[in-house]
Amino acid sequence: MDEKMKKIVSLAKRRGFVFPSSEIYGGVEALWDFGPLGTAMKENIKRAWMRRFVQRMDNVVALESAILMHPSTWKASGHVENFTDPLIECKSCHGRFRADYMMDGRFVGQGEAKEPNQCPTCGDRDFTQAKQFNLMFKTFLGPVEDVVHVTYLRPETAQGMFVDFKLVQESMRQKVPFGIAQIGKSFRNEITTGNFFFRSREFEIAELEFFCKPGEDEKWFDFWLAEWEKFFLALGLKKKNLRRYEHPKESLAHYSKRTVDIEYKFPFGWGELAGVANRTDFDLKQHGKASGTDLSYLPPARAGGAQAGRDEEAGKKYIPYVIEPTLGIERLLLALLIDAYEEVKGGRTTTTEATKEEEVVLRLGKCIAPVQVAVFPLVKNKSDLVKKAKEVYKLLQKDFACQYDEVGAIGRRYRRQDEIGTPFCVTIDFDTLKDDTVTLRDRDTMKQDRVKIADLAQQLKNRFEED
Repeated sequence: MDEKMKKIVSLAKRRGFVFPSSEIYGGVEALWDFGPLGTAMKENIKRAWMRRFVQRMDNVVALESAILMHPSTWKASGHVENFTDPLIECKSCHGRFRADYMMDGRFVGQGEAKEPNQCPTCGDRDFTQAKQFNLMFKTFLGPVEDVVHVTYLRPETAQGMFVDFKLVQESMRQKVPFGIAQIGKSFRNEITTGNFFFRSREFEIAELEFFCKPGEDEKWFDFWLAEWEKFFLALGLKKKNLRRYEHPKESLAHYSKRTVDIEYKFPFGWGELAGVANRTDFDLKQHGKASGTDLSYLPPARAGGAQAGRDEEAGKKYIPYVIEPTLGIERLLLALLIDAYEEVKGGRTTTTEATKEEEVVLRLGKCIAPVQVAVFPLVKNKSDLVKKAKEVYKLLQKDFACQYDEVGAIGRRYRRQDEIGTPFCVTIDFDTLKDDTVTLRDRDTMKQDRVKIADLAQQLKNRFEED
């Protein structure tokens, strides 16, 4: 593992961002628990996404569909037949791997693999013939475990939005073009995992199905690709670490007319962060045919009579095309941690002589930092300072995600907050008891300002709005 990646993994566990799932039992491969800070950061990312793409959009509405769906959903969508990876098994150690990854040298440098087509576990080169392995987790509906009751944990959230298309469109009186947005858990029984939580078997997707008129799909594709990139930049990712990957025609999914991935430069190489796909009318046609439900759209009549001026095509029904921008919440969180991570040799202080130690600063955007404001009494053995600090903490808790800390020297407390990305620290000192002012410290500039307690909340709000 890359040295920087090792440090990110260590920081994530030590500071409560991410833990291996079921660690006391030895862990489970590709399953992760998000600790207090990781949970808070994920919620901030999801909140920012919903605010940008639902709250501030006039033609996008939210949905929360079920994880378990009617089994026919996955047959109609093509997942039962096509949602597969080629699986091979090493005849010596019985390790199982994706055949395409083995051929293109993805395992080179891992374990015993010195070149392509070499098992990373034992170094042998003798594998079984590739077989198609379905990535969906199988389960059963009801108490009887037989073929009739088989269903699957969803591998994506998209199908819930397709089967509810008509219900959403009619109940919310939406006119095409419009979108349905959803954030939710998805599950994939990945053959090859690794790179921390980059590829997990349980993860959250934020995606949007945007229904548009055929012929206008390419315009909307370009619109949503640009919007997705703007969102990443707004959260704080560096433009130099993002690039587009256009899938060649021969590698497109069975439903796609065009797909572009937005890739991020992880320490282990470029990897998919998000994607935008033109799914055409494939999904609505498939579900309409399989269910016997008419999922076509009839443009509403305009003023001037029931038939007058119904769209340009005189009231003809059509099946909308779908543009699907999607992103992985956990992958975005990982990219944000990597992008924000900075090491400062000898420390950042200018008020005392620099030491040999190394300080870590996590320069997270203010809107996604898990702790927004930390509150300290200068020392913990002065009851008046502690009491006042707790009063300020309670005051700020109403509007901000706060953390109270009185343990250790004030410099160490600052560094702890820098390491988890806290944008601002508030220190209550002896002058506070005289004039009701506090020290407000900025994480990035390290500038310290004296602020009246009565003005503190508004001052902080102003600074967060600047982000």
